[in-house]
Amino acid sequence: MLFFLKTSLKRKYKTKSENIFIITLTFFGKFYLCFPNDFSPMKIKDIAACIEEIAPLNYAEDFDNVGLLVGDFSTEVTGVLVTLDTLETVVDEAIENNCNLIVSFHPILFSGLKKLNGKNYVERAVIKALKNNIAIYAMHTALDNSFEGVNAKMCEVLGLKNKKILIPQKNTLKKLTTYAPIAAAEKLRQALFNAGAGTVGNYENCSFNAEGYGTFKGKEDSNPVYGEKGKLHQENETFISVIFEKHKERNILSALFESHPYEEVAYEIVILENTNQEIGLGMVGELAKESDEIDFLNFLKKTMNSKGIRHSELLGKPIKKVAVLGGSGSFAIEKAIEAGADIYVTADIKYHEFYKAENKLVIADIGHYESEQFTKNLLVDILTKKFPNFAIILSQKNTNPIYYL
Repeated sequence: MLFFLKTSLKRKYKTKSENIFIITLTFFGKFYLCFPNDFSPMKIKDIAACIEEIAPLNYAEDFDNVGLLVGDFSTEVTGVLVTLDTLETVVDEAIENNCNLIVSFHPILFSGLKKLNGKNYVERAVIKALKNNIAIYAMHTALDNSFEGVNAKMCEVLGLKNKKILIPQKNTLKKLTTYAPIAAAEKLRQALFNAGAGTVGNYENCSFNAEGYGTFKGKEDSNPVYGEKGKLHQENETFISVIFEKHKERNILSALFESHPYEEVAYEIVILENTNQEIGLGMVGELAKESDEIDFLNFLKKTMNSKGIRHSELLGKPIKKVAVLGGSGSFAIEKAIEAGADIYVTADIKYHEFYKAENKLVIADIGHYESEQFTKNLLVDILTKKFPNFAIILSQKNTNPIYYL
């Protein structure tokens, strides 16, 4: 699967009404011309912003290293290579395809580097990227925790319906409370909604409102919009309360301050313990119809291109509800049992961890790479949908370090 598009600026014309650029497009060796009204070079920050709409970095696990690992956000992008892992061979592939940005699921820099002399595969990949002005961006567990991320792609490939987060991430929701003059409340409320506040599950524009009155007295250096400086003022106000996901806080506060009429805005933000079914690790879904255990394992092996599946004892029960977690997933075995799953599909299960199945479900270890292999396809889909006329290339390198006889 190859998406390859080069652009080159040939000539600029200026008329009274607009600037017009003639751009040469190269697509599989053929040349095309287009005339956009505005030509803005694509930058790394644009690609990062697109990915972070689906996988906000705020939700990456604490141990992880995500974001732009190598490079400068202001760099103009010539092409993007999407991969699971950034190895030397992948950097070579980026060079061959004139891509100066590698979007990698796994971060090549996971812990701190004290030296950079090429003594291991990490340092060699980073050195080659630096020498060739190639940037590296990774999102890893931010995409793991996304409702449309790694595990959603596994569900899609396996044909699972009614998917839900297996382990919702805690402390992802916050509540904003503010007070506005009644006449200004509707405008402020709408600004907060537009910034992303007030979304609860399948509902949006959600808020709680009540009317009362507030009091204040401006000090010497104040400039009150309502009332007079130095005099106690009472204003009929609307109490507005909205819930929001924590990664939206900056935009929501900007909307609050820009839309609120008061010189000093009164507001409160608190962290909620409510479960957020949009963010978290793993997923559980259902097959369209029940399947025999052996039949499902054979289907799993074929669909996920696994060279072999390690599994716990079969229970002689049909498979209907399936839990999945891409990558290392032994920590979620108990959660899969609690969710009522008939089988748990994951990777990197150790010998003694298979006992945790407790004859309550089947644990199926399909391999780390195999469980995450379709993630790069997901990323290519996300980027090409956002930037349909830009060079987004799916890496052809198999970076699986595990081989089978």
